[in-house]
Amino acid sequence: MRARLLKAHLLPGKSRAALAAALAVAGLSLVAQGAWIPAKAMLAQILLERAFASSLTSGRPVKPWSWFDTWPVARIEVPRLHRSLIALEGSSGQALAFGPGHVAGTPQAGEPGIAVYAAHRDTQFAFLGEVAIGDEIRVTRGDGAVIAFRVTATSVVPWDDSGLDPSAPGRRLVLSTCWPLHSLVSGPLRYLVEAERMDDRGVGAG
Repeated sequence: MRARLLKAHLLPGKSRAALAAALAVAGLSLVAQGAWIPAKAMLAQILLERAFASSLTSGRPVKPWSWFDTWPVARIEVPRLHRSLIALEGSSGQALAFGPGHVAGTPQAGEPGIAVYAAHRDTQFAFLGEVAIGDEIRVTRGDGAVIAFRVTATSVVPWDDSGLDPSAPGRRLVLSTCWPLHSLVSGPLRYLVEAERMDDRGVGAG
């Protein structure tokens, strides 16, 4: 009888210990995953920078690694914030896992219309909330041309009703990411940084 009572008292303690251990392992796993995502993005940018430099020299697209299904097409810089990112062709899930993506169907930066680049809010475009109206954004294209833009507006819009027409008049740039910027849950809203091309004086081939 005493043995059965003792066993009954011990089992809850063991269960609590097992639960605590499981929660600890799960917590460590989440922490490791959270650290791995930005670390992967940072490492990828180093490899993308090398590939983009090679493409500027060779005049042809260069993949950062052989099995990748896209390639670097531009460098996006925000001088005031000391930010520089290599953007990839297309905005597929694989592309956005490693860098900003040039959204298909939009022109190259500096060409007539609206060039759109999208990226994740918790990695490459985590700094978008710090970009202010009046900031300069420079885009170095794959052909070596360096185009300067001036930020004119920021906005929050539904992802399917952004009002962006890639063929709109002017030569504009939009950087897009999910909203809210620091939320752990994705929703239907997008945060846009809008910019217009600056005077071409002083801007040329890089």
